[in-house]
Amino acid sequence: MTLPLEFEIQEGSPGGPLLVLLHGRGSNESDLAPLGRLLSPQATVVTPRAPFPGQPWGYGPGWAWYRFIGGTTPEPESFEAGQEKLAEFLRDLPAAIDRVGAPLFVGGFSQGGTSSLAWSLRHPGTAACILVFSGFVADHPSVRATPETVAGTSIWWGHGTADGSIPFRHAQVGWETLRAANADLEAHAFEGMGHTISRQAATSAQGFIARLWGGDRS
Repeated sequence: MTLPLEFEIQEGSPGGPLLVLLHGRGSNESDLAPLGRLLSPQATVVTPRAPFPGQPWGYGPGWAWYRFIGGTTPEPESFEAGQEKLAEFLRDLPAAIDRVGAPLFVGGFSQGGTSSLAWSLRHPGTAACILVFSGFVADHPSVRATPETVAGTSIWWGHGTADGSIPFRHAQVGWETLRAANADLEAHAFEGMGHTISRQAATSAQGFIARLWGGDRS
C-alpha cells in the first residue's frame, strides 16, 4: 500500500499504541523521532513529512503542513489540502504497517500540533489522544470545537508563556474554546519557555500518555 506522505518509523511493542508525531514548519520527518521514543517506549512511533516544500513560502529547506497567513489563520486552500493528505495517511497507516486496532495517538509541534488538533476535530473520536506542543485552534471553517467533535479524545496541550512565534494568548483562547465544548483537556503553561519543546514539557506529555495508556504495559 502506497501512503501519501513519506515517513520514518520506529517499531514498538506488539501491544503498544501507534504514536504519530507531526513536525513543525520548515522541518522534516526526522525532527520529532527522538521525542516519540521518550514519550512512549512501548509505542510504534511514526513521523511523517509534511506535504508542501517550505522554501517557496519562505520557511527554509524543510516542509510545511500549510501556508500561514497570520494570527491563528492558515491559508484556506493549502490548509484543506494538507488536512486531506493527513487524513488519508492516518486512515491507511495502520493497515500499511500492520498495526490495525492499535490505539492511535497523534500530536505535533507548532504547525504539527495545530494540524493534529484540526484533524482530530474533523474526525471525532478517531484518536485516543492528541498532543499539542505550541499550536493553536486553526481559524478555518472545517475546524469546530463542539461537544460532538471533542468526544472520545483526550487532549494534552503545552505552551510556553514566552513563545515569540505563537503567542501564549493563542493557547489561552484555544483552551477556553475546548473547555467550552467540554473537551477532556489537560493544559499546561510553561513559564518562560519559548517556541520549543522543553524537557519539562516532554516529561509532562510523557506522564499524560502513561496515565492514559499505562506505563507498565508491554
